Amino acid sequence: MKICIRLAAFCVLGLAVACTAQDGGYWRAASTNAKAITGDIAISPSKVTINYFGFLIARVRSLKPEEAAAAFDADVNAPGNGALYRLDISAGRRFQHHNTLCGTEDTQWMATYVSGHTLQVAFFSGQTPPVLTIDALANTMERCGTFAYAR
Repeated sequence: MKICIRLAAFCVLGLAVACTAQDGGYWRAASTNAKAITGDIAISPSKVTINYFGFLIARVRSLKPEEAAAAFDADVNAPGNGALYRLDISAGRRFQHHNTLCGTEDTQWMATYVSGHTLQVAFFSGQTPPVLTIDALANTMERCGTFAYAR
């Protein structure tokens, strides 16, 4: 009986990890912003690689459907999932064509949203986590940019 319970718990845990890791892997730059600034990216559980530069990340939490809808103009009822990550990319780090992610501010947060074969990523500056509502995003100076990628 204990073996069955442990096996069931292991399966549920494995399914939960698989569902939250959809943004993982290699993604090709698809949007104009991504092609001009970041180039291709790769996401692993502990690192994001942008234009061959690796940065440590820590997954903070999953995004609620309404947060993904506000941040990425997604349909709140559409299949897809997102996550919020903490990271630290110096304002001095240059990427494609000598561009930075957040101008003169350090990049502190990364939100992702996957739907089908498309990944959208938004980068944010600021010490506190971004508030992902339509009103808050319309009035923030901390959203640095939104980028699209494909597989």
